[in-house]
Amino acid sequence: MAKFLSSSDPLVVGRVIGDVIDSFTPSMRMAVIFSSNRQVFNGHELFPSWVTLKPKVEILGGDLRSFFTLVMIDPDVPGPSDPYLREHLHWIVTDIPGTTDATFGKEMVSYETPRPNIGIHRFVFVLFKQKRRQGQGVKPPDVRDGFSTRKFAEENELGLPVAAVFFNAQRETAARRR
Repeated sequence: MAKFLSSSDPLVVGRVIGDVIDSFTPSMRMAVIFSSNRQVFNGHELFPSWVTLKPKVEILGGDLRSFFTLVMIDPDVPGPSDPYLREHLHWIVTDIPGTTDATFGKEMVSYETPRPNIGIHRFVFVLFKQKRRQGQGVKPPDVRDGFSTRKFAEENELGLPVAAVFFNAQRETAARRR
């Protein structure tokens, strides 16, 4: 039986719940895997050089009659101590059929490589179950900075998320790339 996330859940501890989305009951699983064969686990660090290409995002569960929307954002722009551009939009894919991956959906906003400059940034993937296939009904955002996952979900009648996962990244120095 699904339940609301506990106070010790990484999404709560990492302030994804609160900063980006409201508390929700996870009802689906999603696997986010970058071409470097690195899977995203909540709160783990990935180097920007590992995430230059868009990841494979698998929807684990549901069925082919269910459709999902994936949003990827960085809530820590330009830096975590003063994120006045929150949220920066990195990617949106709609109409992803259940039990498939994001390549079967419609890319509404193309993938933008994470490039954190100041401090440790969180990169958050949020999955919503659509009430119906969106088709041409979803209006892409005009800008990437100042995006609101909550507002986007509300405007497109997506409700609360069904899954979310995030990784941390910071600027790589030459020494860290070795």
